[in-house]
This record gives sequence, C-alpha cells and structure tokens, in this order.
Amino acid sequence: MIIPVLSAIALVVLLLSITTVQQGTVAVTTIFGKYNRILFPGLNFRIPIIESIFRKISIQNRSVELGFNATTIDQANVNFTAMLLYSVINQEEETIKNVAFKFIDAGNFMQALTRSVEGSIRAYVATKKQAEILGLRREITEAVKDNMDKTLEEWGYHLIDLQINDINFDEEVMKSMAKVVASNNMKSAAENEGQALLITKTKAAEAEGNAIKIAAQAEMEAAQLRGQGIALFREEVAKGMSQAAKVMQDSNLDASFILFSMWTESVKNFAEHGKGNVIFLDGSLEGMQKTMKEMMAISRLDEMNKSK
Repeated sequence: MIIPVLSAIALVVLLLSITTVQQGTVAVTTIFGKYNRILFPGLNFRIPIIESIFRKISIQNRSVELGFNATTIDQANVNFTAMLLYSVINQEEETIKNVAFKFIDAGNFMQALTRSVEGSIRAYVATKKQAEILGLRREITEAVKDNMDKTLEEWGYHLIDLQINDINFDEEVMKSMAKVVASNNMKSAAENEGQALLITKTKAAEAEGNAIKIAAQAEMEAAQLRGQGIALFREEVAKGMSQAAKVMQDSNLDASFILFSMWTESVKNFAEHGKGNVIFLDGSLEGMQKTMKEMMAISRLDEMNKSK
C-alpha cells in the first residue's frame, strides 16, 4: 500500500513542478513572496508549493487607443484621438523585475501610462495657439516621446510609436476657423485677381507702346526711303537734263527745246495718269512762253549755284 501512495505523491509533485510558458511571454516566480527567478518560454520546472508564479508578462508589442482633450494657450478646446504602441524594453532580469513589481497589476500600469501621455500632450498643447495645432502632429509625437522615454524606462517599458489619428476643435471654434479660412481665401482671390488685372493692363500698355514704337520706326524708315527716292529721282533728272543740254549744245541747238519737251511731256503725263484731280494749265502761247522763261531762269540759277 505504501508504494502506490508514494508513487501517487511523486506523480502529483512532478505535475506540480512542471510549468509551461507561452511564446512571447515570461513568468516571474517568488519563494515565500520574494523574487526568485524568471521562467522563459517552453517547459520549465519549479519547486512545487514553495516556488509560485507571481506574474506572467507579455514581451510582445501592445497598443491602446486614447481619447482626451486639451486646451491651447488661447483657450480653445482640442479633442484628440491617439493610438499608443509600447512594449517591454528587453528580457533582462532587471527590466522584467521592474515590469513585475512597479505596479500592483496591469490595470494600474495602463492607467499611469495613459494619464502620463495625456499630461504630456496637454502640457505641449497649452503652449500653442489653436491655428498651429493642426500642423503639429509630428511635433506633438516627438515632444511626448521625449517626456515619456525616461519615465517608461524606469517602469521597464519603452514607447514605440504614438499616432495622432484625429484632432478636432469644439463646434464654435470650427465655425470661426472656417470663417477665417473663407475670408483668407477671398482675400487671396482678390489679390490674385488684382495682380492678374495689373499684369493684363501692363502687358496691353507694353504691347500698345511697342506697336506705336514699331509704327514710328516704320514711318521714319519710310520717310527716309521716300526722301532718298526723291533725291535719287532729282539726281537722275539732273543728270538727264545735263546730258541732253550737252548734246544739244554740241549740236548747236537751243536749250529751250529741252524745256519745251519737258513741258509737253508733263502735260501728256497729267492727261494720261490723272485720277480725278483737276489741274489748270495755261495752254496759250503767251502762257507757254512765260513758263519757258521761268524754267530757263531756274535752270540758269542752278548753273550759277553749281559754278559757285
């Protein structure tokens, strides 16, 4: 009878001494309430009855979603929704002891963690104006991590990430911000419209000025060309008359014959190429003689000027 009883006792003791720890978890044991050692994932043996498991600690990443509000320096209420990602720093003995014994239970640790994060965000937001908050997600995250890293390290944890998922203001603040944005947009639109109108008028004035300049330049060049044409015409006429006079002089003919020829050619040209203009010419013999004398006088005057 003793052997079966001893065998049963030994089996019970063996079963009580076997402890299984799940992957991603470590177990902290105590003897008579005092820390003893850490059991790692897998099959472990402990002293039955005397050595007990005080707490099993997850070393995996954990997350919690927070919702809270803060007040800016200009007294605007801001509502935050954030996701907090954290984990145990490592599996070293001192770290695991801090995690196991700093707080009574996991609930107290979670309360301390969330309140610390909320306090850090509120302290940062209290130094900013409402208009700045929406663009400061990254800065808020960095400020919280800087404030919380040392505290969490003392607890055996570290903050992996803090995501600010949503930032909302009170309804009245949102309405006032919308009005400010709308007025700024209208102001920008008016400024842009004014700039566009100024540019349009400036370009039109420049185009008009360039057109006037081009027209004036063209007129000047045309006038120069007309003057050069007239000068060349007169020069050619003078050369022709000189040559004709020389030929007539060599032939002992009266130079007035040239003038008579020019007179008849002019009358002929008026008759052929006139386009409705009325030109009165004295076709009498006395008129022709008078005109011939005037032309001969002009011719002599030109010769005198050339000789000088």
